[in-house]
Amino acid sequence: MRGLSRNRLDHLPKTIKRPLYHRDQMTPGIVHIGVGNFHRAHQSWYTHRLMQEGMALDWAVIGAGVRPYDCEMRDRLLRQDCLTTLIELAPNGASAEVIGSMIDYVPVETDNRPLITRMAAQDIRIVSLTVTESGYYIDPVTKSFDQDHPDIRHDAEMPETPSTAFGAIVAALKIRRQIGAGPFAVQSCDNLLGNGNVLRQTVVSLARLNDPDLADWIDGNCSFPNSMVDCIVPTTGSKERALAADMGVTDAVPVTHENFRQWVIEDDFCAGRPDWDKVGATFTTDVHGFETQKIRILNAGHQILAASAEVMGIETVAKAMGHETLSAYFAKVVQEEILPFVSAVPGMSPQDYLALTQRRFSNPAIVDTIRRIAFDGSSRHPGFVLPTVREAMDAGASIEGLALVQATWSRMCLGTREDGSTIEPNDPLWEQLSARAEEARKVPRRWLEMRNIYGDLGSARRFVEAFERWLGKIYKDGMDSALREYLKGI
Repeated sequence: MRGLSRNRLDHLPKTIKRPLYHRDQMTPGIVHIGVGNFHRAHQSWYTHRLMQEGMALDWAVIGAGVRPYDCEMRDRLLRQDCLTTLIELAPNGASAEVIGSMIDYVPVETDNRPLITRMAAQDIRIVSLTVTESGYYIDPVTKSFDQDHPDIRHDAEMPETPSTAFGAIVAALKIRRQIGAGPFAVQSCDNLLGNGNVLRQTVVSLARLNDPDLADWIDGNCSFPNSMVDCIVPTTGSKERALAADMGVTDAVPVTHENFRQWVIEDDFCAGRPDWDKVGATFTTDVHGFETQKIRILNAGHQILAASAEVMGIETVAKAMGHETLSAYFAKVVQEEILPFVSAVPGMSPQDYLALTQRRFSNPAIVDTIRRIAFDGSSRHPGFVLPTVREAMDAGASIEGLALVQATWSRMCLGTREDGSTIEPNDPLWEQLSARAEEARKVPRRWLEMRNIYGDLGSARRFVEAFERWLGKIYKDGMDSALREYLKGI
């Protein structure tokens, strides 16, 4: 069986859908930085669906990356003409589709000159990113721009040879301003509340460090649409590649995904956009309600499950939802302590969204690892969980379950499971987290004294006392016992 390529599409099994459009009819319109599984299963898929209908052929995607590990993805995708096999895993079976909305991948260089040059070209009207929640150089507590981060200092001092995606964007926009190519929209596809606002703050603040006039031009001319993105996309490994091969296609980087997608986008694109709404996306002037519902129920829900399941040695989200104690714990925390602070959006109440999330998490076909959803807790807890803690504290509502979630995370960061096996480092701040977790075994409140994560919550008496009680219970009687005590309402 030969590898995937544009010349081999006609040789694929009839059961695999493939592009109906031709590459020689496509021209670029989007540069996407951070070509991981999520982008290819989400934004690229929506663009592909438009192309299947004969539209958006002038919005082809150019892939890009700024880190050394992006070179491997670039090499693999270029070897197969930037085609990707998407495998939808529904509870009742799997289906495959090859998408071709990406047509090239910019060379990955340390000075990012190829990326800057490509973004500066007038045919590019959108630059989009998936760089993870922690990748925006924002303090997780204050939400302010971290201008003292070494990466940012480098880009401010050497703007022509930046090391970050944001520095490259600023450099490209400087060229576009000089040559009269005009602005482009800068679009975040990460799970951040107000992701467009966060992205604007990062880009404009970085530009302001060495060129205030350029910063004002970017702020006044570029657009940064907010959006809510949603699709569960597991990591690709040998199992996923074997699945693609069993279905009749040899793909070095296939993507598996659930049979659900949602994309709600603020309609604010300064240089035009594809009509993604014609293939299922929603354009709106108010994304906030959709963002809040998804982040506080689904994304926070992942964190509710992640640490406790990791400590108990449960490997996947579906298995965690099949565990009587864990699934009941998840439901109780969300139902009683999160839903009161989530509003309905058109077509979906918080209760309905919880039921939808439970079904999605329970899909046995999706092998979504606990390790994946536990990654980068130092950004995900402040972004997804702690805002609800603050609102509940202000309202005088219960925070028992949310404090227990933090206690389970502290226990996970100790770095061992209850069976004695090792939990490998899984966070950019793992060294700090593991050291604090060790201290918290004897003095639990030491965990909450990490002001870079908890801010003033670390001195909120009711929260601290609940956390101390739950962490002590976990270390004394074990994770399952602590969760069961919470379920009993004690």
